[in-house]
Amino acid sequence: MKLEQQQWTSNGGWTQITDNHLKDSADLVFAFGGRNVLSDNSHYEELRALYPNAKILSGSTSGEILDVEVSDDTISVTAVDFEHTDLKVAKVTIKDAGDSYNVGEGLAKELLSDNLAHIFVLSDGLKVNGSELVKGFNEVLPEKITVTGGLAGDKADFEKTLVGIDAPPSEGNVIAIGFYSERLKIGYGSIGGWDSFGPERKVTKSKGNVLYELDGQSALELYKTYLGDQAEGLPGTGLLFPLSIKENENDAPIVRTLLAVDEGEQSMTFAGDIPEGSIAQLMKANFDKLIDGAYGAAENSQGKLGTSTPDLALLISCVGRKLVLGQRIEEEVEEVRSVFGDDAVISGFYSYGEISPLTPNVSCELHNQTMTITTFTEE
Repeated sequence: MKLEQQQWTSNGGWTQITDNHLKDSADLVFAFGGRNVLSDNSHYEELRALYPNAKILSGSTSGEILDVEVSDDTISVTAVDFEHTDLKVAKVTIKDAGDSYNVGEGLAKELLSDNLAHIFVLSDGLKVNGSELVKGFNEVLPEKITVTGGLAGDKADFEKTLVGIDAPPSEGNVIAIGFYSERLKIGYGSIGGWDSFGPERKVTKSKGNVLYELDGQSALELYKTYLGDQAEGLPGTGLLFPLSIKENENDAPIVRTLLAVDEGEQSMTFAGDIPEGSIAQLMKANFDKLIDGAYGAAENSQGKLGTSTPDLALLISCVGRKLVLGQRIEEEVEEVRSVFGDDAVISGFYSYGEISPLTPNVSCELHNQTMTITTFTEE
C-alpha cells in the first residue's frame, strides 16, 4: 500500500504534504473538507486532474484531520494505491430518513461477495437515520465482515451535508466502498469519554430517532432545564450534552447526539434511534477522559492488527468533542499518533456520527461523541 497526502487552503491553494508519485496509480482518494469549500465544484475537477484513475470519495465535515493537525474550511486529501486489494463502490441517494434501513440493506447486498473483507461507509449526516442504516448492513452481512465509517458534518450549523463519489458532492448520498482482499487487515476502535450526570430516565415516547418524552414529561423542556442559559443555542449547544441510551439495564450504553429540535412538536431529533422503554441519561464532558478515549480507540484498533502496524488510520471524531476540547482538540489526534508511531498516515474528519463495531461485538453500531478509528494495512 502506497499513500500520499495533499491539502487545499484558501490562502495557499493545493500543497503536496507527502509525494509518492501516485498521480496515475492511485486507486482511492479520501477528500474531507468544509461544506462551503466542497460546494465549489471546481475543487472536485482539480482532484480529478490530480488523480485521473482513482475513485474519489468526498464528504463535508465539522473539521478536517490531516496528520496531527485539525483545520476548518480546508480539504484534506489522502490518496491510496492498494497493491493486493480490489474496490467496488455502491451508492444510494436517500429520499427519506425512513428508508435508511432499506438503504443499508441494499448497499450491503450490492457489495457482498466471497472475498469481501471490509466496507467503509460515508453518509449524508442529516437526512439519514444512522441507527437504521447500520441495522440494514447487519441484516445482510456475515459476522466476519466489518463495517466502519461515519456521517458527514457541517461544522455546528446543521444546515446540510455533502457526500460524493466520482462527482462533486451533494446532499442525500450514502456511499459504501467494498474492499476485496485476502491480504488486507482492518483494525477498528471506538471510545467516548463522557461522564453521565443527573438521574436515569425512561424513554416514554419516541419514534425512531425522534424523542418526545422522558418519564412522561416533555424531553425538550427537561433538556432545556439542564442546559439553562445554553438552551438558547439549541441544537448546537446540545452537542455539549449528549444522551446515553441503554435498551436494557445490562447493555453497554450508546451515546446519541442531538441534531434538531422542533418547538411545535416539542421533539428532539438525534443522529440515531432512541427506543421507547430504553434508559436515558444526560452526559457532560470530561476533558481528560475524552483525550484518553482517543488513545484507547487507537490501542483497540492497533490490537486488531496483531503484530502489524497500520499503513493508514482514518479518524472520525464527533463534532461535539471538537466543541468541548476547543484549543485542546489536537491533543486527541496526537494521542492517536503516539500509539501508531511516525510511519502511519493519518487522515479523517469531525462528524455527525461514527460507525464501527462496538468491541467485543463485531456487528456494526452507530456511535456519537466518540473517537472512532479504522486502520488499514496489507500483508
